[in-house]
Amino acid sequence: MSGIYIHIPFCKQTCHYCDFHFSTSLKKKEEMVMALVKEIQMRKMELEKEQIETIYFGGGTPSILSLKEIQVLIDAVYENFNVTESPEITLEANPDDLDDDTIIQLANSPVNRLSIGIQSFFEEDLKLMNRAHNAMEAKRCLQTATQYFDNISLDLIYGMPNMSNEKWLQNVQTALSFGVPHISSYALTVEPKTALKKLIEKKVVEAPKDEVAQEHFLVLVEELEKNGFVHYELSNFGKPTYFSKNNTAYWLGKKYIGIGPSAHSYNGKERSWNIANNTLYLKAIQENNLPNEVEELTKTDRYNEYIMTGLRTIWGVSLKRVELEYGERYLLYLLEQSKKYIHSEHLQIEADVLTTTKKGKFLSDGIASDLFLLNLE
Repeated sequence: MSGIYIHIPFCKQTCHYCDFHFSTSLKKKEEMVMALVKEIQMRKMELEKEQIETIYFGGGTPSILSLKEIQVLIDAVYENFNVTESPEITLEANPDDLDDDTIIQLANSPVNRLSIGIQSFFEEDLKLMNRAHNAMEAKRCLQTATQYFDNISLDLIYGMPNMSNEKWLQNVQTALSFGVPHISSYALTVEPKTALKKLIEKKVVEAPKDEVAQEHFLVLVEELEKNGFVHYELSNFGKPTYFSKNNTAYWLGKKYIGIGPSAHSYNGKERSWNIANNTLYLKAIQENNLPNEVEELTKTDRYNEYIMTGLRTIWGVSLKRVELEYGERYLLYLLEQSKKYIHSEHLQIEADVLTTTKKGKFLSDGIASDLFLLNLE
């Protein structure tokens, strides 16, 4: 089973924390949709022996597309790939794009999962982030969406400057009040070349603090688990049977194709990524060229990725798989490097699987990097 990711490189405005690739000019939107269709056609041989289980519209802001444009892209995937009978088709959407009519039309389209970028239910947070929607729109769109969609995920950002644990808990409880079966939540991070970075440098905004983010994370985990959510990946919580199939495929190392500017692909042996420039992407596709770079992954690269993704999830790192796929040297190295984290109760081994404990979950990326800083080639 494999997936198709389609990157829609347009947004109405720039969120202060965002460093994803997009343009706020929609002049080339129609041209871009046709180029995305063409890239889908150009790459149909890449997964010809695979069944497509997920189609994911990410961005940017995919909900900026018209229903007709979304349908054109879904049709292109069906025409060029072998799609399963009931694929998960996710559309990332912003509340300001989801009026009642649009939600009803989407519910009558092949899209069967919405991922809604709420980020916060507090007006002051949304203004600080420079989001295009307000708190009232966030609540209104969820009220309608939950009437027409069973499978909804919403995004929340924690670790906001000067946000108390009580205020953060209120955000989480507001999200829960809508009965959605999936929540993705990320710490506010300060990326280079973002407006947030500049605001912090000018001392207009206070820098986020790691200890605040960690406290918020613990509040989040406790509240969601209390309400029947499974913390199946570092940033993702789902009710049973509502885990994101698209994201789970990434973490379990399945193959996928990324369509559009800046989109990444993985075929089990190589990772590739398209150029992060709309104009150059369009020019290359028009000339029948794939504007991508390809990196062949060494055994060490693949091992490192497995450690990183495994420790972020409830499925952990299988010691048997490490030995079978990478060899005894890798297994012995992993066991040796893990000792101090097992001793400090950040990691545990149960039934031959290495996983992070509750105590270690928030630190899983840092722990993973300590386990894979090696080159045994």
